[in-house]
Amino acid sequence: MSMVTPEALRSAEHFISRNARLIDRHRFAYHFRSGPPAPIRSVLDSYRNVDGGFGNGLEPDLRGHGSQPLAVVVALRYLDELGHVPDDVAEGVCRYLTSIARDSAGVPPVLPTVRHTEAAPQWRERSDFGGALDPTATLVGLMHRHRICHAWRDRATAFCWSRIAALHWTDPDEAIAVCTFLQHVPDRRRAHAEFERLRPAIRAVIETDPDAGGHVHKPLDLASHPDHIARRLFTDEEISAHLDALCRRRLDDGGWDITWDSWAVSAHNEWRGILTVRHLKTLRDYGRLSADVPAPLRIG
Repeated sequence: MSMVTPEALRSAEHFISRNARLIDRHRFAYHFRSGPPAPIRSVLDSYRNVDGGFGNGLEPDLRGHGSQPLAVVVALRYLDELGHVPDDVAEGVCRYLTSIARDSAGVPPVLPTVRHTEAAPQWRERSDFGGALDPTATLVGLMHRHRICHAWRDRATAFCWSRIAALHWTDPDEAIAVCTFLQHVPDRRRAHAEFERLRPAIRAVIETDPDAGGHVHKPLDLASHPDHIARRLFTDEEISAHLDALCRRRLDDGGWDITWDSWAVSAHNEWRGILTVRHLKTLRDYGRLSADVPAPLRIG
C-alpha cells in the first residue's frame, strides 16, 4: 500500500513554494503545517468583486476580472475547507447569483462575457449559457451544507430536483455537481432514492482503470473522501488501487501534473498547485499519510 512519506510531503511543500499561487500556499500550510485559516480568507477576498461574485483568475482557466459562476464554486469550496462561510461573503454570493440566474433559477458555468476575456478555449467558444446542473447543483449543495438561507437557494433547489428527476445520462463534471447536491440537500430520503437511480449512469462516465491516461475523471475525483455519498459506487479494491495510482503519479519535482492540454503557461502552473493540494488532501483523508507525518495542530 503506497503512502505519503514525510519526505514526499516535504517535496510537495517545496513544489508548492516554487510554483503555486499564494492562496494555495496558504491552503497547503493550513492542511499540513498547522497554518491558520485567516490568510486564506484574506487572499480569497482579493478575488472578490463588488457584485458579490468572484473572478480575477480564481478559476485558472478564467483569467478575466469579472465574476463567473465557476469562480464562485471555487471560492465556496475553499471556504468549505475552513468550515465556515462568512455572512458577508454568503450575502454577496447570493446577491450575485440572483442577478445572473435564468428564469429557472439555474446558472450557467460561465456568462457570455467570457468571450471578451482571456479564458480557455472551451469557455471562450461556449454557445450555451442557459441554467445548468453544473454548477448550480454544486452551489446549492454547498449552501445547504453551510445553512446559507436565501430565496435563490430555495428556487435553485427546486431547479436541481427537477433537472435531476429528468436525468438519464450525465457527464463527469455534471455527476460531481449532482453528487455534491445529493450529499447535502436536507431531503435525505429523496436524495438517496435519486442517487440509487442514477448509480449506473454516474459510474458509466467514471474511468475505473487506475492507470488510464488522458483527461478522464476517476473515482477519487468524485469520492474525494471516504464519507462522500459517491464512495459507495466503488469497491474497496477499486479505491485502494486508485490511491496507489495517485501516489505513483506524483512527479519528481514533488507535485502532480494536469491530465489535459494546457492553453496557457500560467494556468498550467496554477492548476498544478491546486491539484497537488487536492490530491494530498484526498490521500490524507483516506489514511495514506504515513504515521511519521505529524498531524497538524490547528491554530486560529
